[in-house]
Amino acid sequence: MSVSKLHTIMLPVRDDGKGDNVLAHAAILAKRDGARVRVVHCHPKTDDLMPFGVALPKIVREQIEKAAAQNVDVNRERLLEEFRGLIRLFGLAEQDYEPGKATSRLIEYEGKQVDAVRHYGRLADLICVPQPDPKMDLGSQTLKTALFSSGRPVMMCPPQDSVADDFADHVTIGWNGSIEASRAVAMSMPLIASAKSVTILSTGATGHDATPEQLQRYLELREIESVTRKFTARTGNVGEQLLAETRDAGAGILIMGAYHESYERESLFGGNSQAVVQKADFPIIMVH
Repeated sequence: MSVSKLHTIMLPVRDDGKGDNVLAHAAILAKRDGARVRVVHCHPKTDDLMPFGVALPKIVREQIEKAAAQNVDVNRERLLEEFRGLIRLFGLAEQDYEPGKATSRLIEYEGKQVDAVRHYGRLADLICVPQPDPKMDLGSQTLKTALFSSGRPVMMCPPQDSVADDFADHVTIGWNGSIEASRAVAMSMPLIASAKSVTILSTGATGHDATPEQLQRYLELREIESVTRKFTARTGNVGEQLLAETRDAGAGILIMGAYHESYERESLFGGNSQAVVQKADFPIIMVH
């Protein structure tokens, strides 16, 4: 398969109701590139269900283990049925990888979702995760692990009632000349090369010679046409401006480098990346 196309998309899911929307996004990209979608369902190990620091009688422990195993079996059948219904709806075939064909498989993973992301994410061209939900305290650790522990691009998908088939046709690139932005361009090249329109967003202040015009020339040498859209950085958060500029340009995806500072520091003080994570209403491709 061409290096300019996606081959493997990894999607971690658990029983929180957020997987359907993310799978809808992943399926559109898979059908475009003939890629496979590895849906990894995570459920806890039995030991993780035991009360921490409490010595349990053997009979109680055995009862917990038996109940947990039965629950896994019931959930597995239910999830498999739901999975098969969704991939039929989204136009994917349930089978192993076949060149040029959009396929999907459901993989069971016993353990924490963050460990599944580390295990399967490092050999994926794209990891798809839901937008974190601060009200339910869900998703932030998965996003953090995908960004910092996989070395792969991550597509964060906000909740949407429906996903347009052409959402990836026009992409914007947030460019400031940083290492993170450079990695984002390099690792998102399958998405950039397949887009019908590419817009480079920049304040023009890179602090060195890697200007948006030079990025435009770099893409031109790869036979990718693009336009540059400059905006003035206002006092406040540039991340919010990147979202607004992407909307104004009519694009469906923003590609950007993420978390120049630590995740914890940006989360605490509201950095550009964290503002994008919190306020995005369309998919964001992020690379650390």
